[in-house]
Amino acid sequence: MKKPVITGDTIVIPSSTDYLCDVDIFIEGILRGYGADESIIADIAISVSELVINAISHGNKAVEDTSVKVQIGRNGKDVSITITDQGAGFNPEEIDDPLADENLLKEAGRGIFIVKSLMDNVEISPADGGTAITITKSLNN
Repeated sequence: MKKPVITGDTIVIPSSTDYLCDVDIFIEGILRGYGADESIIADIAISVSELVINAISHGNKAVEDTSVKVQIGRNGKDVSITITDQGAGFNPEEIDDPLADENLLKEAGRGIFIVKSLMDNVEISPADGGTAITITKSLNN
């Protein structure tokens, strides 16, 4: 895969941060089509960017022949987005608490924490050949 592929409600990108802008434009465009408030769009865009970066760097280890899939859908007032990588997976219980004294000065390790603070729900689960993280946010303020 050499470039992003968009099919309906899904974008698949090569494992490179060069394509983050493509994901952002895709997600924001759909959210605007849903009539989402700009502050909600911003929260979702930050969350998706963080999770796609994690999928590329931690999940797929930036291996050239891997990809990241981002799928968006709406169910009533809620929007759900699933980010799926092709990595070995991880145990979410093993994520360090970024608020613990020993972690406060670390430069990394706050992504999932930030996403959880911005989204209404975050589910991390094994996927076929990787990890899927589904985030959900109400479009009503």
